Amino acid sequence: MVKGESTVRTVRTRALVVAAALAAGLVGAGTSHGVPGVVATAPAAAPQVPAAEPTGDCSEQTPAASPSLNGRKVQEIRARGTLVVGVDQNSYNWGFRNPQSGQLEGFDIELSRAIAKAVLGDPGKITFRTVTTPKRIEAIRNGTVDLVVRTMTINCERRKDIAFSAPYFSSGQRLVVPKSAKAATAAEGLQGKRACAAQQSSSETELKKPGYGTSSVTIVENQLDCLVLMQLGKVDATLTDSTLAAAQAAQDPTVRLGGETIIPAKMGIGLKQEDTDLAALVNQVLLDYRANGGWQAAYDRWLAASMGTSSAPYLP
Repeated sequence: MVKGESTVRTVRTRALVVAAALAAGLVGAGTSHGVPGVVATAPAAAPQVPAAEPTGDCSEQTPAASPSLNGRKVQEIRARGTLVVGVDQNSYNWGFRNPQSGQLEGFDIELSRAIAKAVLGDPGKITFRTVTTPKRIEAIRNGTVDLVVRTMTINCERRKDIAFSAPYFSSGQRLVVPKSAKAATAAEGLQGKRACAAQQSSSETELKKPGYGTSSVTIVENQLDCLVLMQLGKVDATLTDSTLAAAQAAQDPTVRLGGETIIPAKMGIGLKQEDTDLAALVNQVLLDYRANGGWQAAYDRWLAASMGTSSAPYLP
């Protein structure tokens, strides 16, 4: 294991891994009945309608505290000497383990290091703990991590349990389908199809709503498991964050983006509700990261090839 890293959940090597995932070193966690990462498969004939969220845009709510190194949580981190950040290791270009070096890399990883530099004066004073999609909020609330930087959509439901920084990336939901699929729109890509989404993700919530006409919905622990299932012919379409959809399409030449981006959203950094001093400092880091060119440099390095050379659509 790389020094300074630990895992919230042990990642086991699958008995069957598709070539594209293996080549990128992106192996998800868990197996169920021989199928990677499957949590549950439910027919869509009787969809569950999720509880209604509060009305209004929750993505723009940010703490009012002024940034300082003297706050309670920031002082706790400085005394410890390392910032503990929950990240992904299975999201190509965002948070993934380089198969050659074994190091975690990607857009979210660089942002995490910028925060560590602001808090501790050194981007290397950071401990990464990999967390799965359904464990993100739990890891924040039980104090396993100080922050979660993991392509996490800001929404009202999650704000009941945790706080968010200001947005750092604009995204939405988008389909990934096989290149042979004829669907030109998101609706066509889901109608009568076997869909897949990550557990406790915005995509799972969306697919539980009536009206998409899917024949079944498979829920997995990590969004990359949907790609594995698609390559095994077990699902027809994956609904995931548009940023991760682009990463899957870049990772595997046998799939493509399906239709338009739906449900615009913004991504933020998750943290405890009481850690207002840390939230204020993180928000200042995000402002500085944009102003000093760090955000654009990270976009150019990790995302431009798969999402387009212009970053304008993704600026928060």
